[in-house]
Amino acid sequence: MKLYGYWRSSASWRVRIALAFKGLAYEYVPVHLVKDGGEQHGAAHQRRNPMEQVPVLEVDGIRLAQSMAILEYLEETHPAPALLPAAPFARAKARQLAEVINAGIQPLQNLGVIQQVKALGSDEKAWAAHWIRKGLAALEVEAAESAGRFLVGDAPSFADVCLVPQLYASRRFGIDPADYPTLARIEATCAALEPFAKAHADAQPDAVA
Repeated sequence: MKLYGYWRSSASWRVRIALAFKGLAYEYVPVHLVKDGGEQHGAAHQRRNPMEQVPVLEVDGIRLAQSMAILEYLEETHPAPALLPAAPFARAKARQLAEVINAGIQPLQNLGVIQQVKALGSDEKAWAAHWIRKGLAALEVEAAESAGRFLVGDAPSFADVCLVPQLYASRRFGIDPADYPTLARIEATCAALEPFAKAHADAQPDAVA
């Protein structure tokens, strides 16, 4: 199993958490998103993923891109320990909260998007911060209804796997997670778990201080 990723990529980080949570060994192959204009744009990575993005998971000669698809694959092929609740509504809720981040926040702060916003003459940090605050505010309201120790009940799920990298990214855009007390509490709970600590951006071999 081989993971092509970048230390600070939220989407790569999600997959690292899932792999660590399920105890799966893998080879990590860094793809630098900034150096030399971005290694993701090179021919070698284009062959792995024509979208020129990370992560890409390679397993037995097959490749998967898009973090949520990879999470679903890992959940189906390695169902224990589970990252989705057993009850159908709770499973759907975990996916819903994950998608608030995956579809509603992260794409609007993605490197390629903010580079284009900047190229068009706008304030890329203000752009990203606006959408992050909007998404986190919605997530805080939703979490207040479903949270236990984690975003959905008392076990980690896809929702928490997405939350932790998002709050890290939020700080980079000047947003204090303490403004969202339920989310901040759950982040702290996750941080105490070994798989989350092992997958943290700053613990990766390609991390930059």
